[in-house]
Amino acid sequence: MGNYKKGRGAQFNTANSYTAHRYEPDENTGFFDEDFPEPVVKTQFFEETPKQIISHTKSPDVGFWASINPYQGCEHGCIYCYARPTHEYWGFSAGLDFESKIMVKRNAPELLEKQFQSRSYKPEVIHFSGNTDCYQPAERTYQLTRQLLQLCLCYRNPVSIITKNALILRDLDILQQMARLKLVSVAISLTTLNEKLRLLMEPRTVTGAQRLKIISTLHQAGIPVGVMTAPIIPSLNDQEIPKLIEQAAEQGACWSAYTVVRLNGALGPLFTDWLQQTFPDRADRILNQIADCHGGQLNDSRFKTRMSGEGNYAHHIKQLHRIACQKHLSDRQAPTLTTGLFRPAGQIGLFE
Repeated sequence: MGNYKKGRGAQFNTANSYTAHRYEPDENTGFFDEDFPEPVVKTQFFEETPKQIISHTKSPDVGFWASINPYQGCEHGCIYCYARPTHEYWGFSAGLDFESKIMVKRNAPELLEKQFQSRSYKPEVIHFSGNTDCYQPAERTYQLTRQLLQLCLCYRNPVSIITKNALILRDLDILQQMARLKLVSVAISLTTLNEKLRLLMEPRTVTGAQRLKIISTLHQAGIPVGVMTAPIIPSLNDQEIPKLIEQAAEQGACWSAYTVVRLNGALGPLFTDWLQQTFPDRADRILNQIADCHGGQLNDSRFKTRMSGEGNYAHHIKQLHRIACQKHLSDRQAPTLTTGLFRPAGQIGLFE
């Protein structure tokens, strides 16, 4: 790990599958190494002005239909992130570009209010972070998630949120009001309590211990909160499932869900490279076990099996999760959010 880039998940940029050409140094000369030393990977922000902000999916296994992603790319740098390949749509790489070139949708609040004021809009639960974390570091500067939540509270539109960042606690004032109206639920992503593993796997995120405190704070504030133990990676964090659910339940979590890691597109070579650098002694075993969960392949796009996997190892993971939930969460359940309070166009202004 002599050349390992600390603070980054991906260690290189994969080729963009949508471009015909790629740039590579000539390994037969020292020209590039001498005159073009590898730069420090710094985060850049690019402002984007989309024409719509609510995305819809027809996938039967993601758990939501409508979502908002105020940012594309994510500085958290989680090496396993399924959203990495989507960065290629912007002309970037799924590797280092994904976590260092962040697209910011500055007009997101304007677009959402326009949608809410449309007479054709039908209220629905909107999922925040269907692709990338809405509370990633960029949110401290741009505050798009906070503005979007203010609009959802104003128009009484329900939201569900998933995050692994403590910045969500900044918005307790809004979330408490929404919770009293049954307009919000939160899931905290908790993959490991092993700090050495987290630093390698999710380099720019808060610790597992801090995420447990987030669950506790949200619960005490009356905000329904659950835990997302995802993704489960064989021989890395699967053995932690019972402990993750137990400790989350002790802090007030009222439900738990999980997915099994899958390595679609450029994620395959990125994750393989990361494994070989960080866990060379078990890299092959982990990759074989991931493939065992997905019909012999590292990638998996099949509805109904891609999230939970199949086969013996996937069944083992399912059983671990089920038993832990029965033991620690049997008397609790996720809340049902309401769309019945939505205030249509013409009845409200943002600063009412």
